[in-house]
Amino acid sequence: MSRESKLIVQQKYTILLPILDERSRRLWAAVEAKAIGRGGISIVSKATGLSRTTIHQGIKELGETTLLKIDTVRTRMKGGGRKTITTSNPNILTDLESLVDPTTRGDPESPLRWTCKSTRQLSIALQHKGYNIGRQKISELLAGLGYSLQANRKIREGSAHPDRDGQFRYIYGQVQTFQIGNQPVISVDTKKKELVGDFKNNGKEWHPKGQAETVQVHDFIDKNLGKINPYGVYDQTANIGWVSVGIDHDTSAFAVESIRRWWNRMGKQSYPEATRLLITADGGGSNGYRIRLWKRELQQFANEQNLEISVCHFPPGTSKWNKIEHRMFNHISMNWRGKPLSSHEVIVNLIANTTTRQGLEIQAEIDSNSYPKGIKVTDAQLEEINLIKADFHGEWNYSILPKCSS
Repeated sequence: MSRESKLIVQQKYTILLPILDERSRRLWAAVEAKAIGRGGISIVSKATGLSRTTIHQGIKELGETTLLKIDTVRTRMKGGGRKTITTSNPNILTDLESLVDPTTRGDPESPLRWTCKSTRQLSIALQHKGYNIGRQKISELLAGLGYSLQANRKIREGSAHPDRDGQFRYIYGQVQTFQIGNQPVISVDTKKKELVGDFKNNGKEWHPKGQAETVQVHDFIDKNLGKINPYGVYDQTANIGWVSVGIDHDTSAFAVESIRRWWNRMGKQSYPEATRLLITADGGGSNGYRIRLWKRELQQFANEQNLEISVCHFPPGTSKWNKIEHRMFNHISMNWRGKPLSSHEVIVNLIANTTTRQGLEIQAEIDSNSYPKGIKVTDAQLEEINLIKADFHGEWNYSILPKCSS
């Protein structure tokens, strides 16, 4: 399938959608499919979300209109027709994603543990759950959730950690336990550092022909604007996020301050009765499991809010499977593609205006505090942290309990 053709059709459809009724949508889709030629029906279907059956019907009607008057073709009344499968089965997206989510890989309860996750197998698994759904609709739902067919990538050196799948199962179990108890679960990470200024940003957006926005030829850092470190907090249950746009160093103090700001601005309101907080994070960086300052800062936060904080780190080489990567960060990158990040205000507005069809909402602000590097946490200070290690890989999974006084 031509990715360029799909993008063009998608952009046309977005512009025309508000003024098209049901009949004119299928006729327009039919014209586009015929204009593309071979594979046109599949391209238009994936770009617009219209079913192949609808497009075939439009093609049939186009043929009939050469023999019949155009006003003899009836248009369905607004609100008519069969309801979408997500309307009649509101839990289907959750059940589908539970089958393809990487964190459930190796789950002994998964019906697809030892089979290829093809649309046929997914369709069979959902049918066993009571859904009447076919392979084509599975593809459409997966595309809407942000999934795509991807081959293996050669990025890891050496063998994977032997307890990698075990850690995925442990994280999955912890997330379920917290969510069932209405306790907050967040995924955290630092997004890629970005230059601030009129520099090229990969991607394209619509401009009048020959009037593309101009940027500097060389990406030399602007000494006045510098770089930014976007640290994100994603609420896995509520599908909302927070981004602190740091202008200093990406340290553990900055990471925990970002979590603190999320809690004060969003978390408290969403979970007024919370006594515990679960954080899923990478194994390295400012929130790495070996970083003493990360644990000391979490202890201070736990004391301030009287929260028991549990942390689960992803195994080495699997950081991209953290929820925040494909639930929030990738959508931010798509939203600002082709736009120069010319100022802090532009960056905050682009992040805060990022949304998805699943209802993602993000708040963002600049963190202008200074976060010096090289802060050492002594053995004595480490001993004062009220840290309880889990029985399974205590270096990756641990809880920090609040103290009566900080």
